Amino acid sequence: LIFRIDPVRNWVYKKLNPRATDRMINSELGSPNTTDSINCDPTPQSWSTGSRQRLRSLDTFRGLSLVIMVFVNYGGGKYWFFKHESWNGKLHFPSSLFSRFVFIMGTSIALALGSMLRWGSSKWKVLRKILWRSFVLILLGIIVVNPNYCLGPLSWDNLRIPGVLQRLGFTYLVVAALELLFTRADGGTWEGQFPALQDILPYWPQWIFILVLETIWLCLTFLLPVPDCPRGYLGPGGIGDFGKYPNCTGGAAGYIDRLLLGEKHMYQHPSSGVIYQSTMPYDPEGILGTINSIVMAFLGLQAGKITLFYKDRPKQIMSRFIIWGIVMGIISAILTKCSKEEGFIPINKNLWSISYVTTMSCFAFILLLLIYYLVDVKKWWSGAPFLYPGMNSILVYIGHQVFANYFPFKWKMQDSQSHAEHLTQNLTATTLWVVISYILYRRRIFWKI
Repeated sequence: LIFRIDPVRNWVYKKLNPRATDRMINSELGSPNTTDSINCDPTPQSWSTGSRQRLRSLDTFRGLSLVIMVFVNYGGGKYWFFKHESWNGKLHFPSSLFSRFVFIMGTSIALALGSMLRWGSSKWKVLRKILWRSFVLILLGIIVVNPNYCLGPLSWDNLRIPGVLQRLGFTYLVVAALELLFTRADGGTWEGQFPALQDILPYWPQWIFILVLETIWLCLTFLLPVPDCPRGYLGPGGIGDFGKYPNCTGGAAGYIDRLLLGEKHMYQHPSSGVIYQSTMPYDPEGILGTINSIVMAFLGLQAGKITLFYKDRPKQIMSRFIIWGIVMGIISAILTKCSKEEGFIPINKNLWSISYVTTMSCFAFILLLLIYYLVDVKKWWSGAPFLYPGMNSILVYIGHQVFANYFPFKWKMQDSQSHAEHLTQNLTATTLWVVISYILYRRRIFWKI
């Protein structure tokens, strides 16, 4: 009688056959799995005898980005190339980390939603899960990650509204809902005149939606009147541009955030203040930049569709990744004119400019190609140790933020000017999170939303 209760039966089965658990683990930002994170079948998935294989390269990709992000957030060993650039150009390591998260989230969405529908979940049920997951991510970002509780209790007066998890949550909501609207449960292939475009043409309404979004970003960025600022201004304000526009940090993007959110609810110490001495608050995870975050996730979604349409054909998958990487690189070269400041739209992580998105997507396609080849095709690399934090990414991200100022992740240094001591502390803290994620992996503990 007890085995009629699905949760109990699942728990017993997982204890008796822990290997099956690996095939059931779902990423908290969309399952990079050929299985489903929502089960409508009265028979639990773990009891199915079907063959299912998890793409370890996606977890490895996510984990690699996460481990470097943790190291950078803890100080990066005080290396100059782990510091955020002040404004345009100079793509240091931190510039690509968050964008990789957004990209691989889109890839995971493509694999997860199709799987959910194939296993019998209704679109309404999947939509409810999408809404819940987005809500929880945004709430975690506002309540848990953003506030500095060392400075006192949480107060709405100066609570930062935008943030990393908030942007991830909203981006996930839009891209997942967009994919849910047009995806097909049968996973059928395109039977038109252009079979080489079978991962694109069936979804032309999605592309129109993304192009409309990008048009909105371009119009607001270059046409919106901003008080006391030139139209289309993309500079850092402060003493930049010879101090002509000291209060114009971020142009339209900064103005929209200050208008809709209020200055007290934005990031107060933007990277532009270091060199350009800007005094205006500016939030790199603001409202306008979220549009291009959606575009970035949509390009990641395209990578996921490639793996679905060319399933069991790794050569075609890798060739498509190369083509997309080249196309994104060409678009970036045109937009920037291969220069830091002289292009039509400079690469800017603070603004999340479209040239930044295409450049980061180019790198993401190539990196995913390399990891996919090493991990899933040739199986020369298991993905360790990056695989483990990649399978518990939300837990590691939130944990490293919440416990950043506590021992053993941080301690009082004997010599704060010592590069070696900074490096030791940051490496120790990062390694601890990798070890924690490995222990959780071994115990089959995965935090999903």
